[in-house]
Amino acid sequence: LQKSLSETFGADKYSRARKEVLTYMFSRPMQMALYFCTGVLDDETLFHHYALNVPFYTHFTSPIRRYADIIVHRLLSASLGARSPIKMEKEAIQKQADHCNDRKMASKRVQELSSDLFFSVFVRVRL
Repeated sequence: LQKSLSETFGADKYSRARKEVLTYMFSRPMQMALYFCTGVLDDETLFHHYALNVPFYTHFTSPIRRYADIIVHRLLSASLGARSPIKMEKEAIQKQADHCNDRKMASKRVQELSSDLFFSVFVRVRL
């Protein structure tokens, strides 16, 4: 698939843009990761990471990047005994997770609409 896509991109001034748009469109159907508080979920299979095939998984990046990552860092530090526990109820943590999910979905939708617009303009210019 990658070889076929690379040949499709071509080598003109639009090749990089085509590559980005098509790669994005192929990855679009993948399930988006969601933030959640483990204390409010009864089904531990929801903690599973399909692609990595691990039963318990959490994801985070540098805590300077996103608020959700700050919370994950603090919770992991507390669970390892490196800091005192967060003084938040699990319902409040889930409320923050829901808000982060809402913002992430809104951002993804804007990205999709932007790609759709670019693709439409690209097709119009090429016809």
